Amino acid sequence: MALKDTLLSEFDHEMGTTRRLLERLPDAQLGWKPHEKSMTLGGLATHLSNLPNWGTTILNDLSYDVAAGPPNLTAANSRAEILQSFDTAVAKTRTSLDKTDAELGAQWKLTRGEQEMFSLPRAAAFRTFVLYHTVHHRGQLSVYLRLNDVPVPAIYGPTADEG
Repeated sequence: MALKDTLLSEFDHEMGTTRRLLERLPDAQLGWKPHEKSMTLGGLATHLSNLPNWGTTILNDLSYDVAAGPPNLTAANSRAEILQSFDTAVAKTRTSLDKTDAELGAQWKLTRGEQEMFSLPRAAAFRTFVLYHTVHHRGQLSVYLRLNDVPVPAIYGPTADEG
């Protein structure tokens, strides 16, 4: 099996699970946050909806310079806007995954100006910045939803809300 097929399988599974969580977002509570240092529910969901965009950068560019990156995203105002952003990002990244094993094994770098922060094979960078990062924030989002009495869908198995 080609590496691309493995990554597509993982990507499709994690993005499907993530979308099910994003579908539960309560528009009326997007401004809620569990602590003053925390992101709002809408801010966290907006960040989560944007994470697949890292995939196109990792898969199509040699590096990314965080010093030249855009400012943080403004939190979306609705579940519909978050889902639209997420669906667009997922579709673009899925198309970008059409790479050979050699292309997926090529080095990708994260830099800050002239400083190289690290370098990883594209497949590893993709897993780290897209898949693992998504899983991390999806876990946070599931807690935010639970604290707002929104039923949490099954993620890797049954939840207290859905068997």
